[in-house]
Amino acid sequence: MRRLIFEPEHEQFRDTVAKFMATEVGPNAERWRAQGMVDREIYLKAGANGLLCTWADEKYGGAGIDDFRFEQIIVEENMRHGDVGFYINLHSNLVAPYIAKLGNDEQKDRLMPGIVSGEKILAVAMTEPSTGSDLAGMRTSAVDKGDHWLLNGAKTYISNGIISDVVIVAARTDPNSRHGLSLFIVERGMEGFERGAKLAKMGLHAQDTAELFFTDVKIPKANMLGDAGQGFRYLAQFLAQERLVAAIGFMATAQTAFDLTLEYVKERRAFGKPIGAFQNTRFKMATMRAELDALQTYVDQSVLLLNAGELTAEDASAAKLLASELEARVMDECVQFHGGAGYMSEYRISRMYTDARISRIFAGTSEIMREIIGRSLGLDERKMN
Repeated sequence: MRRLIFEPEHEQFRDTVAKFMATEVGPNAERWRAQGMVDREIYLKAGANGLLCTWADEKYGGAGIDDFRFEQIIVEENMRHGDVGFYINLHSNLVAPYIAKLGNDEQKDRLMPGIVSGEKILAVAMTEPSTGSDLAGMRTSAVDKGDHWLLNGAKTYISNGIISDVVIVAARTDPNSRHGLSLFIVERGMEGFERGAKLAKMGLHAQDTAELFFTDVKIPKANMLGDAGQGFRYLAQFLAQERLVAAIGFMATAQTAFDLTLEYVKERRAFGKPIGAFQNTRFKMATMRAELDALQTYVDQSVLLLNAGELTAEDASAAKLLASELEARVMDECVQFHGGAGYMSEYRISRMYTDARISRIFAGTSEIMREIIGRSLGLDERKMN
């Protein structure tokens, strides 16, 4: 299906990004999965090619492009030709905006050039061992000591946990308020900041997911991001974009799985003919094609809403929910069509299947997405009683 949201300049950019991912990322993916993380150099190469934070101001080295479609293309082509474990989307679209939009001039002047060039790799630390999606239950705390903040606590399941240089950490600064959180810029080398072992996972083996520990870490006052006590509001403010970015990636991996499987069923033979010639195969492939095209249109429309500043939490939650659920169904069907080969790790579809299982969990579970959408319909117990 032709996607009408893209102009010729977008398609030219897509060709450039696809070439970069196919030559610099894809060939290294197997080695990165084996070592459990990507090479730091890939961020430097991406920065040198103008693929990090295309939206960033030119004075920081960015292109100053106020059009999220370019970032959408980067995410899509990394999923198709690169590797899902290369979290360029986390760096450019989830964490960097916190600094660009909440940071003061000193913070932006100090950090943004390195973020755009790839010298400073980013992570965000919200999740804790006992809280999961319940951010209000956060226990990591920061105490005001006059000339600095004293940070203590632990975070888990942190993407880019090992290679990151700058981590945005959410911590409780008001013990008397469930929403009394603040955001802090924690930098590599700060005393008391330690990283646990890289966590073993079902999939995403090239992504260095880790635990982070903070023991009496002295955070300079200059490293508070935004205003004290507003962290919960800030996190909620950025979640809509995060969930849309996730949906973009889910759709790209689902489309890729479909394409791989379409090629496979045309070549693989059973009972004297290609398995794609069987009615069951045709019908299931046709259903997936229709569902992918329909939902891609919704996700593309959501990108345009983001560009216009009109993307709501409900819009993003719907995109994330539906894209992750469709991705799961497509992956399962595609593995089935590959037969025994689909269970073998040497086939990309097998790795994609295990990589995709996290999609319905991170950035808010499918259950949380349904809660958000349901409450927007007025189906909230507190308002109905």
